[in-house]
Order: sequence, then structure tokens, then C-alpha cells
Amino acid sequence: MTQPPHDEPTAQSPEELREQIEHTRHELGDTVQALAAKTDVKARAQEKAAEMKEQAAVKAGELKEQAALKAEQVKAKAAEAASRVQDKLPEPVRERAVQAAGQARATTAQGLHKARGNRQLLVAAAAAGTLVWLIRRKKR
Repeated sequence: MTQPPHDEPTAQSPEELREQIEHTRHELGDTVQALAAKTDVKARAQEKAAEMKEQAAVKAGELKEQAALKAEQVKAKAAEAASRVQDKLPEPVRERAVQAAGQARATTAQGLHKARGNRQLLVAAAAAGTLVWLIRRKKR
């Protein structure tokens, strides 16, 4: 027979022996379960993938915040530079720039209005084409 481990006392009664056996069974079951979990490559890979996905999401959030902050800084610098340039422009040039911007807005508004009008025309043409197609299909 084998010697009992030195750190555990030997059983004095059959009841104590049963308790030690039961305790050893639980420990052995836990050990086997831990070993089985370590050998389950698919589950470990899925756990690692989920962990990496979470880390990537956190990093993406941090980068998004940094990008937004940088964009605000660049926007503020651009506005400041534009203001300085505008202050240095002679009055006639500034007036022409204002007029050109107004004309550009007007041209854009006209283009949008025409596009909306053409959109209605295109939708009407598509509806008519669909109607003709349905009628011809029923006749067959």
C-alpha cells in the first residue's frame, strides 16, 4: 500500500476515511474538470476571440474620442486662421468674396431645386414604365 500524504492525518475511524475519500473525489473531479477545460481548444479560442473583440472595441472607442478631440482642435485652428486672413484682406476683396459666396449659395439652391423637380419627373417616368410593363405582362 502507499503511504498517506504527510500533510493529511490518517483516518481514525471509517467515517473519517469516508469523508477523506469524498473530499479527495471532489478535488480529483475539480482537477479533471480544469484539465478538460484546458484541452478544449475551441472553447479557449472562442474565449480569447471574445476577449480580443472587447479590447478592440475599447481601443476603437478611445481612438474615436481622440479623433473627435483632434478634429475640434483642427477646426478651431482653421477658424482662427480664416479669421486672421479675413482681417488682413482689403475691404474690396472681402466684398467680392461675400458676393461670390452669395452667388455660390444661390447657384447651389437652384441646382437643388432643379434636382428635386427632376426627381419628381424621374419617379413619374419610372411609375409610367412600370405600369406599361405590368399591362404588357398581363396581356401575355
